[in-house]
Amino acid sequence: MPETGDRFERAVAIMARLRAPGGCPWDREQTFDTIKQYTLEETYEVLEAIDNRDWDELPGELGDLLLQVLFYAEMAKEEGHFAIDDVLDRLSDKLVRRHPHVFGDVKADTSREVLRNWEAIKDQEKSAKAAENGEPPPEKPKSMLAKVSTAMPALLEGLKLSNRAAQVGFDWPNMDGLFDKLREETEELRHEVDQIPPPGPQPVGRGVAGAREDNTPEELKARLQDEVGDLLFVLVNIARYLNVDPESALRNTNRKFRRRFEYVEEKLREEGKTPEEASLDEMEAHWQQSKRKERPAE
Repeated sequence: MPETGDRFERAVAIMARLRAPGGCPWDREQTFDTIKQYTLEETYEVLEAIDNRDWDELPGELGDLLLQVLFYAEMAKEEGHFAIDDVLDRLSDKLVRRHPHVFGDVKADTSREVLRNWEAIKDQEKSAKAAENGEPPPEKPKSMLAKVSTAMPALLEGLKLSNRAAQVGFDWPNMDGLFDKLREETEELRHEVDQIPPPGPQPVGRGVAGAREDNTPEELKARLQDEVGDLLFVLVNIARYLNVDPESALRNTNRKFRRRFEYVEEKLREEGKTPEEASLDEMEAHWQQSKRKERPAE
């Protein structure tokens, strides 16, 4: 059987062949910018396989994600920037350098200590790189939150912001404080909702033709958005406190909603109806039936 290194070299060689003259027309046309969207798609497919505990599917999804790395590295090699060996060397060196408690003499008995050391080493690396390039040392960020990217999904960004603040003690002392905050934010949102002009907030009607006319003043819309954001941020912190990934939690709920609504559609088809033709009471009855069927497995 081939060794792991041989398997990796085969994958690298295949990628090079696809990009070479006479290779795949589609692969040869790709650029760093065109591949980005696939990198994001493949990442989410990996997460979905993990959430589903689909161990048969996960190796294939991880392979698709690894393909993205090979693709970028091959394109960079063609342009003379770097090659896959540089990627592997940097990764290995970084892992050793940032784990001195494993590969060196530094002591770190808790995850918090490991993260603190990791951040300190990152700062040292940036200073060393600046000195090597003859540049002044990088200015220390005005805020410890500056290192949290604003490009990531909002739930993940909120989780990382909260984690960083909690590392220096800016946190609720217990869950009771979080639930008090949840009630407070809920009441603030309810207060703003009460300001919506008559007839007040209404459910969107069925289909485009039934969409309601929104006469909410722009200033009030902004406050509503602000309060909904505050409410979501408290929920993110509750998830953090419970060591629950809010992104995964919401994805699970989305799938649960999809599964139950598809059950409603199936039952309505058996009755010769579409959701548009059914009453809310009929759909709710099927929805509750779906929940009862799932309950033993939940």
